[in-house]
Amino acid sequence: MTNLRRQFLVKLFTLSDLAIMTVSFASATLAESYLSAHMSFGEFLSMRIKLQNIVLFLGLLAVWHGVFSAVGLYQSKRIEARKNEVKDVLRATSIGTLLLVFAGTLFRIRMITPLFLAAFWVVSSFTTVVYRLLLRPLLAWVRIRGRNLRRILIVGTNERAVRFARSIESKPELGYELMGFVDEVWPGREAFRASGYPVVADCEHFPQLLREHVIDEVVLALPMKSCYQQASRIATQSREQGILVHSLTNIFELGAPHSSASDFDPDAAMTVSSNQSEGWPNVIKSVMDVAISTAALILLSPIFLITAIVIRWDSPGPIFFAQERVGLNKRRFRVYKFRTMITGAERMQAELEARNEADGPVFKIKDDPRTTRVGRFLRKFSIDELPQLINVLRGDMSLVGPRPLPVRDYQGFDQDRQRRRFSVRPGLTCLWQINGRGTASFDHWMDLDMQYIDQWSLWLDLKILVKTVPAVLRGTGAA
Repeated sequence: MTNLRRQFLVKLFTLSDLAIMTVSFASATLAESYLSAHMSFGEFLSMRIKLQNIVLFLGLLAVWHGVFSAVGLYQSKRIEARKNEVKDVLRATSIGTLLLVFAGTLFRIRMITPLFLAAFWVVSSFTTVVYRLLLRPLLAWVRIRGRNLRRILIVGTNERAVRFARSIESKPELGYELMGFVDEVWPGREAFRASGYPVVADCEHFPQLLREHVIDEVVLALPMKSCYQQASRIATQSREQGILVHSLTNIFELGAPHSSASDFDPDAAMTVSSNQSEGWPNVIKSVMDVAISTAALILLSPIFLITAIVIRWDSPGPIFFAQERVGLNKRRFRVYKFRTMITGAERMQAELEARNEADGPVFKIKDDPRTTRVGRFLRKFSIDELPQLINVLRGDMSLVGPRPLPVRDYQGFDQDRQRRRFSVRPGLTCLWQINGRGTASFDHWMDLDMQYIDQWSLWLDLKILVKTVPAVLRGTGAA
């Protein structure tokens, strides 16, 4: 689940856990107030109004969230047993309670007594466990109705592969959509045909299948003794395009940056990812996207109004321009911009292909005859991109990430490694944006995107955001 709904559920989990922590804190305070004469509830309320105590409590919320993220409670639990999730919750609440002991000692908080800590741990643990267990059937209900599905491809047509396929199909609550099987012709294919499952490609055409279809995960079910090289090559081809790989027989080294063991029913598996897609930094990134894009839309509303008026005054046509772009996991979405060209500009592009000045599959003309007078100004200072804050708020994009490309440009890609840029959400700005934009070659642009994915951190996002402002004001490389 990596689309908009995934982001929404992560935020829901985050807010719910923080609310539970707050309720648990208040409940423990009540218990401490009524069962001991250490501090009255009125004294506690008086203490809370002090700025230093408010800051301290907000810090505890941040630490609480960090513990839950580090334990892995915001990762997908669709294939994990209930008892394992309960263990993770108890581990997280226990660590959080121990940190409260440390905070109480360090800051000399009088109300953090053994009674307070016991009440806090019991309430937070019980409430979080019940909330998570009650939410499981709700998520299963949503998946059974065809929402939040993960598209999965199985490589191999042996008995083990068929058994795995039947297992995931017998559990629609897991939310997997089987796209088919990939394999070469071999003697066992006759027996496989009786299963009724389709073979959608052979191993030679496997990369092309990934390019042309939305595939979220690949499961390797090949016999490793006889197909080691083939399985290794397919794993590499999948990772090149940023697709999650599971191996039902983990006996070879995939060499991926991020891998973890998991219980992928019905067999133990090694899950391999080409990017870090879980954990508290990504949750913070999502929260930042929503908070900053919301604030920016409010603060920039006068600029939106003035721009809309000027566009209407300058040329006939709509104020906004919407275009289909390729986003996360190659899913398509409509990106919004202020219109900078004359009406019908897209239909004229075929006539201008011969004048294309950009290398690679992208299309760019410095003095594009379709651009309006106001459009040139808007493009120079990237004002036309501001409506994409709506895309960020919707979850189609992030503030920082590889720029979303038109379908035409994506279809011109000739290297699978470049498609790994679609393993993360596209962004408003990126390393390419602050390194010359239109002056950078296509290969350099792609290298910068790979560099961003491999070296991603919150600090890198903040540096890019800060450097974007002067880069935009200079208007360097804009077209």
